[in-house]
Formats: sequence, C-alpha cells, structure tokens
Amino acid sequence: MTTPRQLIMAVLVALSAFCLFLCHPCAAQTTATFYAPPYTPSRCYGNEDHGVMVAAANEDTLWDGGNACGKSYRVKCLSETNGGVAVQCREGETVTVKIVDVCPSGCRGTIVLSREAFATIAVLDEEKIFVEQRISVSLET
Repeated sequence: MTTPRQLIMAVLVALSAFCLFLCHPCAAQTTATFYAPPYTPSRCYGNEDHGVMVAAANEDTLWDGGNACGKSYRVKCLSETNGGVAVQCREGETVTVKIVDVCPSGCRGTIVLSREAFATIAVLDEEKIFVEQRISVSLET
C-alpha cells in the first residue's frame, strides 16, 4: 500500500524530471560537415534569405519529413579524432544555426553547417567533425 508521503515523493520526482526535460534541451553527439554559399534557394524557405548561420538537416536522421525546418541548434565541436588525426576545434566556441535545407539521403553528416558556422567552431580544413548539438529553445514568435 502506498502512503501519502510516498505518493508525494513520487509526484515530486516526476515533476523534477519534467522540469529538467524542459530546462535542459536534449543533446546528441553527431557529425557535422559544411557547405558553401549560396544558401538560397533552400528547401524550407525557397529564395528567402536567412543569413549565413544556417544548416541543412540530414534527410535520414534530423530532417523528420521537413519538421526540422526553422528549428535552431546550438552546435559545439568536440575534440576527438577524425581518421586518427586530431580534429582542430575552436576550443569553447559554439554556434547557433537555423535549419533551412535538407541534405539528401547519403549525406556525410547529421547536420551540414554553412561554411561560416563551421568556421566558428572548427578549422575549415576539417571535412567532418564530431559535434554536440542541442535544440536551442527560442521565445520568438
């Protein structure tokens, strides 16, 4: 039999977990590559320009049938190796990008950053890097 105290504790634990879920966006370790301008037209916005801090979502993973359009991700390069060679991350740098396009099936990265976004977090000589990406919650309407 559950006591009122146990029930209250269970509710508090559930509420705490829910708050953590809302306050700490999900992070995933994935791979990133980059592409060069022009960034328009794009699959999400056609010829509408959304600047240079943009990205394309991998069709097989992140694209989600187009639901990724407009989502913002905060991306950080992780110091690991690529083919046995140390990746040249820009230590401590992160970049926030908006998904404006799709990278077709077979894409080399989970997220494909604009050249400018990639250069913010890693040396452009890198072809593919390991990154941590978090959905960036925006309060804009």
